[in-house]
Amino acid sequence: FCRVDPYGFERPEDFDYASYEAFFSRYLVVLTRRAIKWSKLLKGNNSIQKSLKVKRYIRKGIPNEHRALVWMIVSGAQTNMEQNPGYYHRLLEGEKNAKLLEAIKTDMNRTFPDNVKFRKTADPCLQHALYNVLVAYGHHNKAVGYCQGMNFIAGYLILITKNEEESFWLLDALIGRILPDYYSPAMLGLKTDQEVLGELVKMKVPAVAELMERHGVMWTLVVSRWFICLFIDILPVETVLRIWDCLFYEGSKIIFRVALTLIKQNQAFILEATNFPDICDKFKQITKGAFVTECHSFMQKIFTDPGSLSMATINKLRETCREKVLSQG
Repeated sequence: FCRVDPYGFERPEDFDYASYEAFFSRYLVVLTRRAIKWSKLLKGNNSIQKSLKVKRYIRKGIPNEHRALVWMIVSGAQTNMEQNPGYYHRLLEGEKNAKLLEAIKTDMNRTFPDNVKFRKTADPCLQHALYNVLVAYGHHNKAVGYCQGMNFIAGYLILITKNEEESFWLLDALIGRILPDYYSPAMLGLKTDQEVLGELVKMKVPAVAELMERHGVMWTLVVSRWFICLFIDILPVETVLRIWDCLFYEGSKIIFRVALTLIKQNQAFILEATNFPDICDKFKQITKGAFVTECHSFMQKIFTDPGSLSMATINKLRETCREKVLSQG
């Protein structure tokens, strides 16, 4: 058994190799079948038009060999990169903000200490690429600069694209377009979306909402890292990548679908909690185990379990929740 997974992450001491093997041998069959379909779809011309077929393909998972390309195309990052040739390198060559560099440097060693590719001893050491992407982004989007959490997202992008410039443009797609205002200094979008999740839970899993209220547990305590890190280090790598496949194509409502599915599936378990620390602990436990490891069936669940969830509903909730957050400010 390999202690390190294909992405360079060391597996924990208590890793259940037997059930993972069983899952992966089934999943490999799915991956092989999907890879053939994707190769036909892309037919060497590297372009995709948005369609119901493409949406269906993406929900069933993008094979790793096509993942970077498909993310680039469907997120709009590819177009932006082609329209701004050399822009990324100019950012790295230009004037630098010393405070920004300092903040990024501080987080370098804290980024994936359990990943062998980000170790100083690795060759190539991905810390260099990560540093460059974050420095370029901080100078490109001065309103955001650098904020903790971005290092993990950029790190994942680098692991998948193996390309600094592509990672930069994908980071721009996420922060600039897909996620509304998560990483700005006031984090208004992030705070708003946590409240939105609370409202959705009231609608779809009322017993859990009631439990949270009764014990005075704020949503931000149990889910802020889900939103900030887009489930990195919360769910297994393979599952996170499948979530991101959909996130790049369908946008931020995917995060709510995942969160609601985790809560709904584990409703009975969460409701066993009798106090504040207990609730927090249950929320940690629901992101582990077979349900989240079986990424293929998990992804089918996120589109059925929460029921209908339109962007219109989310935007309406965002409006009222934003007002609420601002008034508490």
